[in-house]
Formats: sequence, structure tokens, C-alpha cells
Amino acid sequence: MSEIKFIDRSTNKVCIESVPAEGIMKWLYASPVGKATLNLLIKRKVVSSIGGWFMNSNASKKRIQNFIADYKIEMSDYIETDASKFKHFNDFFYRKVNPDKRPIGTGVVSPADGKTLAFQEVSDQSNFFVKGSEFNLKRFLGTDELAKKYDGGAMLIIRLAPTDYHRYHFPAKGTPSTTEIINGHYYSVSPIALQKSLEIFCENKRSVSTLSTKNYGDILISEVGATMVGSIFQTYKADSIVESGSEKGYFAFGGSTVVLLFEKGKIEFSEDLIKNTSNGLETQVLMGQTIAR
Repeated sequence: MSEIKFIDRSTNKVCIESVPAEGIMKWLYASPVGKATLNLLIKRKVVSSIGGWFMNSNASKKRIQNFIADYKIEMSDYIETDASKFKHFNDFFYRKVNPDKRPIGTGVVSPADGKTLAFQEVSDQSNFFVKGSEFNLKRFLGTDELAKKYDGGAMLIIRLAPTDYHRYHFPAKGTPSTTEIINGHYYSVSPIALQKSLEIFCENKRSVSTLSTKNYGDILISEVGATMVGSIFQTYKADSIVESGSEKGYFAFGGSTVVLLFEKGKIEFSEDLIKNTSNGLETQVLMGQTIAR
């Protein structure tokens, strides 16, 4: 498989992504034996539950310092900067960011740190991914009503690597609905996995809610779980006004994804996100950065 390249938005330079457990991921998604193992075992909840148990144990604390060093995580970006203060790996994994390090921009802002793909129309993604693995709104959302509502609208995919900040936030001021859960499997959302099939988003466990806004219509927000992500936690209060950039929830350990859907004609993505996506590259963004107007 080729290297995973992305654009660092702060420098506009092409970078190479370091994928945790890259060798295992390539084996699972590229070899016949690996694929069989994936479908028989890895995608199932029990594997992620066992992994989650370990990441909540005292024994997992020993992994924190090496993880920070291996992936060059800038701890000064977070409220707790001392790695020894975290109770276990998950406590470190969903650490809280220092608000001064994530200023909130204007317009629609990124709900998370991660690598993004922006499609001004949902159907545009069929030109990006391998034929046969296209994103299907009806399968993803689970209802004809929602699929029709966002048909022809815009879509942003924000992929959170295990090395990213794993709390997610509201992309605009508005009133959020309650969260609905769509049960599913626990396939990886590693870029190595997504190169093979975007249908993973339609098969994994996911949460769906809407944010009713004055200027941008009803923004659909979906948090997608993955291998080792047995839990998606919501921390917001439904049916109450929230500010742009306020916390919505967090993921436990693993790679994860946030998908935003916009009604047709309600927003226009930032030019750099559209350009990079059309060139086949994700864009690394930070929570709070402007992504659309």
C-alpha cells in the first residue's frame, strides 16, 4: 500500500501519516487470512470491550509516556500537562484541551482535531473513493426521511487518529437534539482500512443527532465508533442552546470519526478543504478552525 499523505493546514505542506499498528492493519485489510480474521473476530464488540477494559486498568498507565514520545504529542496543548497524573490510558486519551490552544473561529468550525475530507455535495465522494465503496446516506442514517433531508447537501468527514485529541465539539451555535444510537460493528477507521471501503461508516456503531442553527440549517452530527472504541460518550444537554465550540462528548480509546451533514445550499466549505479533497488528500485541522461559511 502507498504512504498515507495529508496536508497540514497550518503550513500547507504535504506530510506522511504515522499509523499506529500499521503492519497489523495492512495484514488485516490486504491479506486473505487477515480479512478472514477481521470478519470473524476483530469487528466484534467483545474484542473492543476487552481492549477497553485494559485501557481503563492501572496497568495501561505504563503506556502513556512512550505513546507521547513515539507520536510527539504536544502536552502543553492540554489542561493536564503531567503524564504521571493520568489514572489510566483512557484518562489520558480523552484528556481536555486548553481552550487557549483552540480558539474558536467564525462561521462553521471543526468539531474536532483530525484529518478532513470535504464534499460540497454528498455525491462528490463517489469520485474520491474506490468504485463500489461509496458512502450511502440511507444506510448510514437508517431512515428514508433523514436521507432525503440531506440528499444533495454537503458532507465533512473528520477522521481522528489514536494520536489526536479525542473530545468533540459543536460546529456552530444552536440547539441540539437528543442522540440516537445505530448499532453496528467495530471495524477500524484507520486510513489503511478506509482505502479499502468507505462502507465501514455504514456498518460501524454510530451516534446521530442534529444541531438546529439560525444561519446553517439543521446540521447532522454523527460520531462513528471503531476497533477498540466501545464507548462514545455524550456530555451535552439536549434541547438547550449551545455555543460554537462547546463540548459535545468524547471517544474512549481508538481511532474514530465525526461526520457532519448539511442541508443542500446551506453552507460553502473553505476553499482549501475542497481543493485538497479534490486532489485526493485529507487536510489536518484543529478543533475550532473555520471550515465553512
